[in-house]
Amino acid sequence: MFIETEGTPNPATLKFLPGRDVMGTRGTADFTSAEAAVRSPLATRLFELDGVARVFLGADFITITKADDTDWVALRPTILAGIMAHFVAELPVLEGEDADEAEDVDPADAEIVATIKELLDTRVRPAVAGDGGDIVFRGFRDGIVKLRMQGACSGCPSSRATLKHGVENMLRHYVPEVLAVEQVEA
Repeated sequence: MFIETEGTPNPATLKFLPGRDVMGTRGTADFTSAEAAVRSPLATRLFELDGVARVFLGADFITITKADDTDWVALRPTILAGIMAHFVAELPVLEGEDADEAEDVDPADAEIVATIKELLDTRVRPAVAGDGGDIVFRGFRDGIVKLRMQGACSGCPSSRATLKHGVENMLRHYVPEVLAVEQVEA
C-alpha cells in the first residue's frame, strides 16, 4: 500500500492520501480529541500516537494536525504506519451514525439557504478539500452566513482571509441577501 503525503496551507497539518476511499460519499468527520473519536477506529488509532492533535477524515484523504511541540520528521512515519495497519486490517473507518448538528436557519429563508449550500458545495468545498479540509454550513440569519472550518482549514492562518475575501465576496455576489460570513467553532 502506497500512501501519498501532501502539505497544506496550514503548517501544522499534513494531508495523507491512502489511494482508496476513506469516507467516500458519507461526508466528512472532524475529531478534535481522542474522546471525540470513539466512533472511528481509524481516528482512535491515530490519536494513540504522541503528537496527534486533530484527525479529519475526507472522501479519499486523512488530514492530521500535529501538536505544537511535535516535529513532522518523527510523527509522519508513525502516522503512515498507523494508516496502513488500519486499512490492511480492513477495519471500518466509522462505526454507528453521526448525530447531525442543528442548523440555525429561519424557515422563511429556505430558498436562500438552498442557494448558499449549492454554491458552497459546487464552488468552495472542492477547493477546500484540495487543501485537506472542509467547510460546513451552520446557519443563516439576518444576512449572516455561519460556517465552520474543518481539517487543515481549522486553525489555518489564512482561513479567516479565505472566508472574508473569498467565500463572503462570492456569496454576496450571487446571493444579495448575504451581508457577511462568520466562522463558528465546533
